[in-house]
Amino acid sequence: MANKTYYVYILASKRNGTLYIGVTNNLKRRIYEYKNNLIKGFTEKYNIHNLVYYEETNNVNIAIEREKQIKSWSRKKKIALIEKNNPTWNNLTEKF
Repeated sequence: MANKTYYVYILASKRNGTLYIGVTNNLKRRIYEYKNNLIKGFTEKYNIHNLVYYEETNNVNIAIEREKQIKSWSRKKKIALIEKNNPTWNNLTEKF
């Protein structure tokens, strides 16, 4: 059986804008759904479409725990995580 890959990701409306943290096993599909407003609610309301950070793991439990951990952090700490790997807040969706 092939290993599944799980992604913990952060979307942003713009640089230093509204952030959304989630987990998925198909980042390409999830980004498509956000970009086309197929997921109703928070991300649609605040126009949150830019992938600014993501991590990969083969363990769904690790992914869920990491999502909870990041969600519990202060905004300042979340921004520091993004800027450590993506200082210019580039939209990383082109990688998918």
